[in-house]
Amino acid sequence: MARRVDVSAYQTFGDITERLDDIVAQVRDKDVSLERSLDLFDEAIALGSKAVSLVDATDFSPEEEARLAEGPAPEGDGAQAEKGAAPADKDVAPAEPSGE
Repeated sequence: MARRVDVSAYQTFGDITERLDDIVAQVRDKDVSLERSLDLFDEAIALGSKAVSLVDATDFSPEEEARLAEGPAPEGDGAQAEKGAAPADKDVAPAEPSGE
């Protein structure tokens, strides 16, 4: 049976994704034992659950919800990932034109 993993140290979506990236790198290492890989898998599952909880608890503005419903921008999510921005951080983007 899977053991409980303490993920309380990870408070932001960025913290969680950074740790998940680290886990992926470790699991890809051929020298990591099966037991360690399974422990990392359990941690990744716990982190994924926490990320879902963070997203579910986020209050998006109507504009943010509309942008999320539209899907990714033409340049894709890659530009956001490079800047480290999460969907909730979009409120710092320039305002949309006001019908001029």
